[in-house]
Amino acid sequence: MPPQLLAALVEAAAGQRLALVGGVVRDLLLHRHHQDPWRGLPDLDLVVEGRAADLVERLQAALAHQIGRPVAIREQHHGRYGTAELELALPPECGGTWLIDLASARQEVYPRPGANPVVSPGSLDHDLARRDVTVNAMALVLNPPGAGVGAAPELLDPFGGQADLAQRQLRFLHPHSLRDDPTRLLRAARYAARLGFDLAPEALEQVRATLLAWPWDWRLGDDPAQAPPALATRLRMELELLLDREPWPVALELLQRWGGLALFDPGLQRDHTWGRRLRWGARLGAPALPVLLAAVSDPVALVRRLQLPHGQQALIARARQLEQHLPEIPWPSLPSQWCGQLEALPGGADAVALLIALGVQPRRPLLRWFWCWRHVASPLDGAALRQRGWPSGPALGAELKRLRAEELDRQCQP
Repeated sequence: MPPQLLAALVEAAAGQRLALVGGVVRDLLLHRHHQDPWRGLPDLDLVVEGRAADLVERLQAALAHQIGRPVAIREQHHGRYGTAELELALPPECGGTWLIDLASARQEVYPRPGANPVVSPGSLDHDLARRDVTVNAMALVLNPPGAGVGAAPELLDPFGGQADLAQRQLRFLHPHSLRDDPTRLLRAARYAARLGFDLAPEALEQVRATLLAWPWDWRLGDDPAQAPPALATRLRMELELLLDREPWPVALELLQRWGGLALFDPGLQRDHTWGRRLRWGARLGAPALPVLLAAVSDPVALVRRLQLPHGQQALIARARQLEQHLPEIPWPSLPSQWCGQLEALPGGADAVALLIALGVQPRRPLLRWFWCWRHVASPLDGAALRQRGWPSGPALGAELKRLRAEELDRQCQP
């Protein structure tokens, strides 16, 4: 961090304890003490005791004082959690543009397992205690109380995160961490895959005991719309991050080894073909979430519970409807015959891609249709036929279909 920015933040804190928290502290310690590669610094996560908005109000003047010129700040505030996203346009000699996530220190109480927490203002110690694993519950206090101007930051490590870094293990903060918020298990899988860590033995025992007890007031088979957020939308959001940002083959394999895929569906926990599906899905351009989840016994209920985007829910429904009709299409047959019957059904290329990724049979004509047959067109278009005297209307459309069918059978072999 540029010294001018650090000095401005400390000046703007004006007696409020201000700390760098989260992954940047973890990665800095891994880099300096355990020779891990530096993973970059896309933004800074800061927590301040008191109102973050008060610090933001003072930051403009503090930056001008420390840098010697005005600095443009773009702000976006989130009132519910007292957080602010800042984009600071510093001069090039001060590092250029910096992104800062600034949050008011808070504490959380879970009214029931899996529910959204009730948030209230708290201290920095409270804020660290609400986090997921020990290696993410450390802070560098930038303005330690009683220290003079320019004093070195003070490391807070109330849960033994440094020791767990040395052991390359992930340990939950509390005995009921997963009962309160089962999405913490997906975050653990993300961190483990990214950092090369594994769960500590006591953390793995907490996973086993929590899943066995299933302490949530919603159970598989209940109305999907009644699932608590940590088994619904928040669970989906963590899965999206896992598939989008992490080495997902490692993360999903760890999650399955820990038993965590049972949070979605017992069938998914028992399934060992998800890697092949996801690789085929990527090759075919199919969205990863439907490819992963559509193989369970009741995918419609699962995606409704997770509240996948409507387009992805509709895709799964169309693919399953198309799958039911595939046995009615005889194979082997002429490409024109197979294409004609397939294309008369609801579905589309994205539904066919999903079925291919799922390994639905008959696989051979599905692959041929997706990669080749659907791209074959009539050698003459409508304008050319009209020039030959065909009137616009159903007869012209029928002739275009006939010509395309002939071209399919000419170009392609069954």
